[in-house]
Amino acid sequence: MNTKVTTEHRKGAATIFNNPILESLTKTTLISNVIVYGLTVVALVYVALEVKNIPFLTFLGLFIFALLFWTLAEYVLHRFLFHWVSENKFIKRFHFIMHGSHHLYPKDRERLLMPPVPGLIMASLLFGIFYVFFYLIGHPIYTWAFFPGFFLGYLLYSFLHRAIHVRKAPKNFFAYPWQHHILHHYKYPNKAFGVSNTIWDRVFGTIPPKS
Repeated sequence: MNTKVTTEHRKGAATIFNNPILESLTKTTLISNVIVYGLTVVALVYVALEVKNIPFLTFLGLFIFALLFWTLAEYVLHRFLFHWVSENKFIKRFHFIMHGSHHLYPKDRERLLMPPVPGLIMASLLFGIFYVFFYLIGHPIYTWAFFPGFFLGYLLYSFLHRAIHVRKAPKNFFAYPWQHHILHHYKYPNKAFGVSNTIWDRVFGTIPPKS
């Protein structure tokens, strides 16, 4: 499987769908995502603690583990799914919708975050996958503690990713995520797959050259 995408980039915004309704569903704003996804995480935490009555320490342990697990999922999804490049026309289309348009138009502010409608659909699918996993190990209720941590991990990553593309890098140690991700976009599209961290790039040997 080829995981390399072009380093070409353009100004402006991509057109993903000709249908205006579908096209509008590919765009979002920071405020919309904070409100919709923030309320979703709060609702999941409430259900876990108040409806499912998961003990707090059990909830906290699963929640923190899920936050950390997200960092691996972030790397794997970015490297092997979002950079899945093929000559197959359906895979080409999937790649452009999911990630190719972002590489081609990295300054397209309305597509730096996952829009709420497709985002909640994908979140529901992921919740179902995790539910099946916990069901198979005999604890389906744990999904309600694990998933809000995983989802929050995704949200923190997505907000950092947006900041990297729209704000200047800070002039301190925290500039490193900016440098790492910019190298991914403009010089090494087959390296630097981590955004919120570089741990898994180091583990799997995809750190860009120091130069």
